Formats: sequence, C-alpha cells, structure tokens
Amino acid sequence: MKNDRYSIFSLLRETLRGQTGWKPAWRDATPQPSYDVVIVGGGGHGLATAYYLARRYGVRRVAVVEKGWIGNGNIGRNTTIIRSNYLLPGNVPFYECSMKLWEGLEQDINYNAMVSQRGVLNLFHNDAQRNAYIRRGNAMRLHGVDAQLLDVDAVRRRLPFLNYDAARFPIRGGLLQKRGGTVRHDAVAWGYARAADRLGVDIIQNCEATGLRMREGRVVGVETTRGFIGAGRVGLSCAGNSSRVAAMAGLRLPIESHVLQAFVSEGLKPFIDCVVTFGAGHFYISQSDKGGLVFGGDIDGYNSYAQRGNMPVIEDVCEGGMALMPRIGRVRLLRHWAGLMDMTMDGSPIIDRTPVGNLYLNAGWCYGGFKATPASGLCFAHLIARDEPHPVAAAYRLDRFGRGAVIDEKGMGAQPNLH
Repeated sequence: MKNDRYSIFSLLRETLRGQTGWKPAWRDATPQPSYDVVIVGGGGHGLATAYYLARRYGVRRVAVVEKGWIGNGNIGRNTTIIRSNYLLPGNVPFYECSMKLWEGLEQDINYNAMVSQRGVLNLFHNDAQRNAYIRRGNAMRLHGVDAQLLDVDAVRRRLPFLNYDAARFPIRGGLLQKRGGTVRHDAVAWGYARAADRLGVDIIQNCEATGLRMREGRVVGVETTRGFIGAGRVGLSCAGNSSRVAAMAGLRLPIESHVLQAFVSEGLKPFIDCVVTFGAGHFYISQSDKGGLVFGGDIDGYNSYAQRGNMPVIEDVCEGGMALMPRIGRVRLLRHWAGLMDMTMDGSPIIDRTPVGNLYLNAGWCYGGFKATPASGLCFAHLIARDEPHPVAAAYRLDRFGRGAVIDEKGMGAQPNLH
C-alpha cells in the first residue's frame, strides 16, 4: 500500500512517465451480500464515517452506498468554509474537534484537500452585535478556541475596500477566528473516499437505497437498486434526504428540507484574503484559488428536494454583497448551484441511535454540514462502533426536542427555515 501514497517522489516519477502510472483513486466496488456496517449516503459525512470506522475502530467490513456518484451531493455544493466560532457549550467542543481534525487531515489521509486557514471575520454594525460577539469570543476562549475582537480601524487596515460609512450599515468592527478558513470541497470527498478504500471499505456508486428491511423491530439490511445488502448495523447520512430515508423505517424526523444556493463569480485578481460575513444581512464571501468570489446567503424559504434555487434569493444575496462591498457591482456571475439543507427545529444536528434497532442517524446539519465533516464522521463512527455517543457530540441527541434540551445557537426558536 505504501506505493499508493502520494509524495514528491511519486509526482516526479509520474512526470517522467507521462502521468501513465496513476491508479484509480478508489475501487468501483461490487456489492457483497452483507457487511458489518452499511452507510447510506456517500457524501463527506458518510465517507468520513466509513474511514474512521476502519481507521480508528477497526471495523473494515463496511460499505458506503451512494445513489449517484461521489461528490454529486452537498459535499460539492457548498462555499467551502470551516470555522469553530460557536457560542453554546453543546456546539463549541464539537466544532473545535472538527477544526483540529481539519488541521491534520491532509497528513492523515495523504491527500491535498487544500486546507487554507486564512481566517474568518464576522462583522458587526451596532453596539448590540458588538456585545454579542464579545460574549461569543469569551465563550470560545473559555473552551480554548482562538478569538480576537477587532475595532473598525483594525478591520479597515485588513479590508480597506468595504463600505464602512453606509448610513444604514456602518461597520463597527468584527470577531476574527484566525484558524478558520476554507477547504476544497470535492477534494475532501475524494480524499476520504481514497483513504477509506485503501482500508478495505467498499464504495458503491449508482446504488440508491429503496428500502430498509426490518425483522422484529430491527434493521437487517438495505434494499437498493443493485439488490439487497445485509447489514449488522445501518448508518443514515443522507443530508437533505434524511427524512425520506428514515421514513423507510417508519420514522418521522424533526427536520425540514430546504434549498441553499451558492455562487461563483468570474476570476479576479486576489483582493479578499479571508472569509468575511456581513452582520447586517445574511451574506458571506471568500475568494478561491482561481480568483472567483465564492459567496452565499439565506436558504430558499420553501420546502424542496430540488438541487436548484430561485431568483428572489439570488437578488437578496447580491443585495447583501452590494451593501457590504459596492465594488463588486460590475463583477459577472459565472455560475450558481444548490444543495439540500436538512433543517432541524433548533438549527443543530442529530447524531444518535434511533428507536429502531441497529439503525443510527447523522442528520440535521442545516448550514453547518461541511465544516463539521471530520468530527461528524469521527463521532458517527464512534456511535456505530461502540453504541454510545462520542463525548463531544453527546448533546446531539434525537430526543432533545421532547426533553426541552434544544441547542438553539441563533435563538430563533422552533422555526427550521430561520436557522
């Protein structure tokens, strides 16, 4: 297996050989009759779960079934931002665990995921927002997470092109997490897929789950378009389709599915060296290595399973961008796409056993799914392998809505479309 590792020597060797010696990154596996664990959903979370099951917990008879191809879902339809600047005790340890995993990911999986810790700057525009960010920054630092409050002069020195003097939205400062940044989204999928494959995991593409076979109240396998696959345990990691797949086992989840759009502009010379969020509206932006501005905003306000958005949200997002930095007004939009957000009632995820035997759930990631990929995979693998929650994900229980133990980071109440 050492010969399959990427290194400076393998790059030089293939350069001299005309790039003819590269092997496929992962096998196109044929389904076996049964596995110890079947993961439904081949996105970032499903692939990461399979990898950590094999790598950290020694469970190698694992299959990942994906209805399309690897990289076709939300893992390839996001704005690539990673951060751990959360407020509530149920969230901070989890997302900081994810950040630490991001920092060592490329060495761990031997794949260039283009982790760029360029910083995430959340702007504030009034005294109330400043006080909220002071509280958030203090909470982060109490958990050992880096946080720095910047005044308007410090922000201006770093980003002089923003609209500081707008009558409605004057910029007063910002909260900076220097360790935040971006990661190449599809490289994350390919890297985890390759690393899991090298540990013996079967990645089965174009294999849609059509049902869950039950026996005496327990799941015993997955019905797919490529036949029945038996399983000792089944993990659902289906993002926006979580409710659909869980319904196959008779479960009704506290989740709504909404569309979230993302946008890329034409390539420009580098001028944004960090991720910036607009505090007077929902708008966030960074610049890719190709020069394109990558940005997004609110979800579309209606329930949908379609991977396409609607024009009013495009207008709203562009208005937020213009209010923050008017200089982008003449920049041409190159393309946009949409992913499916599985929005929970409190805006926080679920990593837990279900009431159905042998069935485990990883869902409800709302806007935070990509940044959580490594920790989500690790915690879900821990849950499946040991049948107990990982310590940093202990708050993400399915029954918290009935117990009143919600994790409402934004304080918006039980309205999924607002989270």
